[in-house]
Amino acid sequence: MEIEVVKFDNLGRGIGYLDNKIIFIPKTVPGDIVRVKIIKNKKNFLIGELTELIKPSKLRVKAICPLFNTCGGCDLMHISLSEALDYKLNKVNDILKKNNLDFTVKNIIKSKDTFYRNKITLKIKDGEVGYYKSESHEVVETNYCYLASDCINEIIKDIPLLKIQNGEITIRCNFKNEIILIINSLDTLENIDKLVKKYALVGVIQNDMTIYGEDYFMERVGDYLFKVSYNSFFQVNNEICAKLFSLIKENTKDSQKVLDLYCGVGTLSIGGVNSSIYTLGVEIIPNAIDDANLNKIINKKENSEFICEDTSNILNKIEASFDTVIMDPPRSGVSEKVLDKIIRENISKIIYVSCDANTLARDLKILSSHYEIKDITLLDMFPNTEHVESIAILSKKG
Repeated sequence: MEIEVVKFDNLGRGIGYLDNKIIFIPKTVPGDIVRVKIIKNKKNFLIGELTELIKPSKLRVKAICPLFNTCGGCDLMHISLSEALDYKLNKVNDILKKNNLDFTVKNIIKSKDTFYRNKITLKIKDGEVGYYKSESHEVVETNYCYLASDCINEIIKDIPLLKIQNGEITIRCNFKNEIILIINSLDTLENIDKLVKKYALVGVIQNDMTIYGEDYFMERVGDYLFKVSYNSFFQVNNEICAKLFSLIKENTKDSQKVLDLYCGVGTLSIGGVNSSIYTLGVEIIPNAIDDANLNKIINKKENSEFICEDTSNILNKIEASFDTVIMDPPRSGVSEKVLDKIIRENISKIIYVSCDANTLARDLKILSSHYEIKDITLLDMFPNTEHVESIAILSKKG
């Protein structure tokens, strides 16, 4: 069956119509004429798999990765980087509009580096290492990722030496090309010594147990140095992370006291808030808080505190009043309970950092009755994918 792709959806998939029913087709571009195989038939929509590109769109470019058409790791490698930036702007504005938010985003900061990721997670099934195929749990075997840093790509090809048959492996690297492997598998690992001799392998953690070396490394972003434990969140694109610091610093220069929720290892308040401003960071992962308390010493941010606590509870427990709150929640966004507490605390400025435009818009809609959106800037933290980082600046109404 021939289908014309008419536009992208908000997951980077092409959209067409078959018998007046919408069909989502990964790896296609608006303007493509394609043949597809139906792989999911739902009540209100279909999902198709591209089987033949009959006529390519003028927007289509040749993907640099030979696995692009099957691998689910990338979404937008078949259009130019500039077209991808336009797509992300349009996507976020569309989501804001659907949530009845009267704001248009005009600015997106691009990434210079397309081999940007300091962390990737690969699946292992029956000894094959790779990413899942689009819309499936079938592993697409790979020994090279066009999103990953060079040192990650060097070690990928030797992951089979570990003799893992089934599981998952996360590879993290830092500015010194040091590597930590985080493995979830019941298999007994082999040949770690061979990887140690060949690579700057600082640690191997299996099922949350350190079986070689350390469970952390040091990472540098701009002028700042951070201890990062194996299970602590850290931005995957250091260049864009540094630009995020600059935006936060610009928007906290007049603050007196800053509350940093979901603070991880303290990156945003340490890198983005001047030393003279008191900051309190909150994070639920104990390792991350241990890292943050060391990072404030390393970076001479003595006017900071970091505590291990569930964000949902913290506003009931602290006595100090804050004029600014920074929030960088997980993809699921901020709970209504936390948003309600922020509104009642009468905090004058909110800096909301998000990697998911849908949950950002959902939360901004709740906040919009009490806060005005002053600015939203996008940052291309994740080139060649549909994902985009956002930083929204809100001020209290009245």
